[in-house]
Amino acid sequence: MNATPATEEEARIALAAVYRLVARLGLDDLIYNHVSMRVPGTEDQFLINPYGLLFEEMTASSLVKIDTEGRKLCNSPHEVNLAAFIIHAAIHKARHDAICVLHTHSDASLAISGQEAGLLPLSQFAMRFYDRQAFHDYEGVAIDTDEQARLVRDLGEHRVMLMRNHGLLTTGRTPAEAFMLLYYFERAAKVQLSMQAAAAAGACLVIPPHEVCEKAARQFWENQGDILVPGEREWPAFIRQLDRTDPSYRH
Repeated sequence: MNATPATEEEARIALAAVYRLVARLGLDDLIYNHVSMRVPGTEDQFLINPYGLLFEEMTASSLVKIDTEGRKLCNSPHEVNLAAFIIHAAIHKARHDAICVLHTHSDASLAISGQEAGLLPLSQFAMRFYDRQAFHDYEGVAIDTDEQARLVRDLGEHRVMLMRNHGLLTTGRTPAEAFMLLYYFERAAKVQLSMQAAAAAGACLVIPPHEVCEKAARQFWENQGDILVPGEREWPAFIRQLDRTDPSYRH
């Protein structure tokens, strides 16, 4: 599967794959949370999950197509979570490069979102996010349209944003990038929480100096070799795994 979907059909399959992968990692939250993808060739249309289905149930045909004004553009019997529309429409409108937008409430990222400094450079997993994470203060359930402007403002040009006391948001130029940013942030968050627990028991934590952290971050973002967008190497392997074990996401 191409990491950059060129048609709506390809986008539907790729987005359904993201949902299934998030579920396999145990990062879904019942029928809540949401991942969206802009419909190829459009600026104001995107695909998102039908409200009421589990991530593990998601298929290409079940995804709902709406526009950035909230109008449903398909014959799906399902509605879209209002908070999902508020968050995803705002980002898709403002960020042309945000092809895929992913939002989760995982325990680890939520725990990090409530810490003032967010993700700390305590592991190599965390280095790609060093000085490259945005923060959005909690305003209650995201169902007010006036919050959209602040979401966009706080995200800025970042690809990762901690929504304080709420969860994590990642954006990707491809579904692979949005998913892999979630994957690595989650690994880093779990390591940080483990290290902080050790520190509470008396261990002394080591944080590399700024120059080293910045060097490592640049290595992750700039030294991709023949890979232009993070996630391109990992994505085909994940798709092969899904196709071996449960290809029903493609239906």
